[in-house]
Amino acid sequence: MHAEELARYIAEQYGADEEHLWASAPSYKVFRHQNNRKWFALIMDIPRCKLGLDGDEKIDILDLKCDPALIGSLRLEAGIFPAYHMNKGSWITVALDGSVEEETIKWLLDLSYQATAQKRRRK
Repeated sequence: MHAEELARYIAEQYGADEEHLWASAPSYKVFRHQNNRKWFALIMDIPRCKLGLDGDEKIDILDLKCDPALIGSLRLEAGIFPAYHMNKGSWITVALDGSVEEETIKWLLDLSYQATAQKRRRK
């Protein structure tokens, strides 16, 4: 799944419009909940070397909130890395280069959306 296709999917699936928050990085797309404004996804393009990969060419990535109990095992999978520019204890980075299957990306995206959703208050 490529960045533009993923951005369309997020808009359709979660009703979240992309936001461009940084003038210095106009291609970065932030997606957040409408009600609590919490981020659940961030699409960026960064140099491959920032992920420990060979080369300086840019790679599209997706940052997602993740259950800390899953992070260790997920990071053993190809295409999943410690979070780039986010808390590595509760976020992961997913390469959007075809190394992670589309269904896995959608599952992780749904987990991130749920993890950042507004919590219901008990009465």
